[in-house]
Amino acid sequence: MWLTNCFEWFIFIIGSSPIWGTLLFHEWEASIKPWLVPKDKIMEMTDMLLAKHGARAGYRALIEEEHAWRCGDMVQQGIWRRVYRELQRRG
Repeated sequence: MWLTNCFEWFIFIIGSSPIWGTLLFHEWEASIKPWLVPKDKIMEMTDMLLAKHGARAGYRALIEEEHAWRCGDMVQQGIWRRVYRELQRRG
């Protein structure tokens, strides 16, 4: 009885591992990795965007985020989302 139950769990774990691997990879790429970029770099990108585009800097940050989304670059998308949030925080 115990061996059958253990074998069933083993099959379940092996069968569901690609799903969990995909979810963990997506969480790493979309959420965790962009937060590993230093805040100084985000501030620098925000300052450069404000100097170059002025009042339309937020719109430009959204364009860059959408471009990263269309290219499938989740890390850049997260970075540009952080830049946009910094622009919103500054007002």
